[in-house]
Amino acid sequence: MNDFRHVFDPTVLREYDIRGRVGETLRESDAFAIGRCFATIVRRCGGATVAVGYDGRRSSPVLEATLVDGLRASGAEVVRIGRGPTPMLYFAATTLPADGAIMVTGSHNPPDYNGFKMMIGRKPFFGRQIQTLGRMAAEGDVGPATAGSARNLDISDAYIARLCQDWDGGDRTLTVVWDNGNGAAGEVLQRLTERLPGRHILLNETIDGRFPAHHPDPTVPKNLEQLIAAVAAEKADLGIAFDGDADRIGVVDNGGHILPGDQILIVLARDVLRSHPGATIIADVKASQVLFDQVAAAGGAPLMWKTGHSLIKAKMAETGSPLAGEMSGHIFFADRWYGFDDALYAAVRFLGIVSRMEGTLSAVRGALPHVVNTPELRFDCDDRRKFAVIAEVADRLRLQDAVVTDTDGVRVTTDEGWWLLRASNTQAVLVARAEASSEAGLNMLKKALVEQLAASGVKAPDFSGNAAGH
Repeated sequence: MNDFRHVFDPTVLREYDIRGRVGETLRESDAFAIGRCFATIVRRCGGATVAVGYDGRRSSPVLEATLVDGLRASGAEVVRIGRGPTPMLYFAATTLPADGAIMVTGSHNPPDYNGFKMMIGRKPFFGRQIQTLGRMAAEGDVGPATAGSARNLDISDAYIARLCQDWDGGDRTLTVVWDNGNGAAGEVLQRLTERLPGRHILLNETIDGRFPAHHPDPTVPKNLEQLIAAVAAEKADLGIAFDGDADRIGVVDNGGHILPGDQILIVLARDVLRSHPGATIIADVKASQVLFDQVAAAGGAPLMWKTGHSLIKAKMAETGSPLAGEMSGHIFFADRWYGFDDALYAAVRFLGIVSRMEGTLSAVRGALPHVVNTPELRFDCDDRRKFAVIAEVADRLRLQDAVVTDTDGVRVTTDEGWWLLRASNTQAVLVARAEASSEAGLNMLKKALVEQLAASGVKAPDFSGNAAGH
């Protein structure tokens, strides 16, 4: 008789992963329950083998061991690939005979957080699937306790070799500064850069889950200050940064300017479209209109899609897109790669392009059409209210005959530019962004956004000092 039952804190069952504060909303018992339920799902699908990896957080080894116990308790055959970046776990799940995969990682969250990213087969496990796992745990809906197995497998050599296989640089020798941010890619990055041509300077390469140098999120300009200073000091051609588990990339050009996710994607898309003319290139709704225009100018078919790495991956598979990206720095290659987001692989491909450039990366960035925009603005809105707000705004805009894209929230296009309002899938917040060709135009877009929020009784975000050139 099965006596297993477990109730998760409802805040940890997110849209794309399971995540919480260790010891408060996320505990070892949760890790065991995830293993018990996930292995049951895999076995009911006719599989048995689950690959498992973990990041550099201090809580990760214990959570990984408890997760493995849960997987084995439901009869899974566990392949433990050890500590490393999340994309290395994706690589294992894609190239090994594996029926599922789980990565223990807190990604870019603070040191006291942790979580679990999952795959079923070669596809992301997310959304309703995560909710189903939670229901199974609460109801004790798991298979009978069966002794599974576990073995260790070091896949890092194969992963690094595969990363290097797609190096396609030219004769130009690059100087590159890398900021690992004390994240999980450290050991792999050191071995990778030893095999790449050029001169490589590594910052914060030691894995340390306390993140003593700075928070490992390359979308926050403050976290790139050390990298920008090192690029200048070393007279480097560019700088590369990763988040805590290296599935997101940040780039700094030779002049110390940060390339946001959409500009990174422009550089990559132009190159990919040379060998895939007419291909669909996907970006999320927060991306600049400059990106979509530049993809079209390069002969591609730009596609605006929903924010969320699992949603982007699914759309890539549906459309056969060779390349996709998000403003958050998730870059997905299906051109010569496997379709998952991998900052290390994106870096290798990006460096290859820069080493074939006649000029500098800053010149390429500077030649793009100039726009002014806000960063991604996130502001509180009750979980029970946030989607209703979006629906109310959409209804009012339709009555005004506004030009609206409702792929993910509402993105409104006007003569001045565009503004976006969407509900976060993972937090009790609304997300806004606006972009125009001038400061005056941007102010008009902000005013329109504020008016819509006020009509729904929502306090607008603080726009002061948020305009930036792009």
